[in-house]
Amino acid sequence: MRPWLRREVEQVFDHPLFSMEQQEVEAGDDRRRVLVMHPTPWVNMIPLRDDGEVVLVRQWRFGTAMPSLEIPGGMVDPGEAPAAASSRELLEETGYGAGKWTELGCVHPNPAIMSNECWIYLAEDLQWIEEPRGDGDEEIDVESVQLDDIPELIRSGEITHSLVLAAFHLLGLARR
Repeated sequence: MRPWLRREVEQVFDHPLFSMEQQEVEAGDDRRRVLVMHPTPWVNMIPLRDDGEVVLVRQWRFGTAMPSLEIPGGMVDPGEAPAAASSRELLEETGYGAGKWTELGCVHPNPAIMSNECWIYLAEDLQWIEEPRGDGDEEIDVESVQLDDIPELIRSGEITHSLVLAAFHLLGLARR
């Protein structure tokens, strides 16, 4: 496979959520213009209570214009480690803290056009700390379901978020 080298880069959009570049790339005699998004890094976590229930969040997603049932997660703030972001996001979105964290893996959400990574964790030994407060812009309903019920929620289309599917897949691999 030929490596594609960047020859020219022009920033075409800049926002706190992501920036976008138009790049002129080449491989040998072939030249192309491509768009590349640079979102902030993300984290997701599977909060697993001692009773076998997973703490989920349901929130409105503007991209699909409908609510989405997901695991908690969010952006890694500048200078913040992914593990610290996971702890912060879990508390903000669910009101829980975790006594045990296991990194399940790191995925590239859409490497065709995006440069960021998403770290995925298992959060265990959960303790209720406070009412969820979100980040100020989120409207979140917290729900719990048995871990054994997750595959049916995926099969039925109740859970469709691809990063959530990746997280449960990584959890399954870790438990094999």
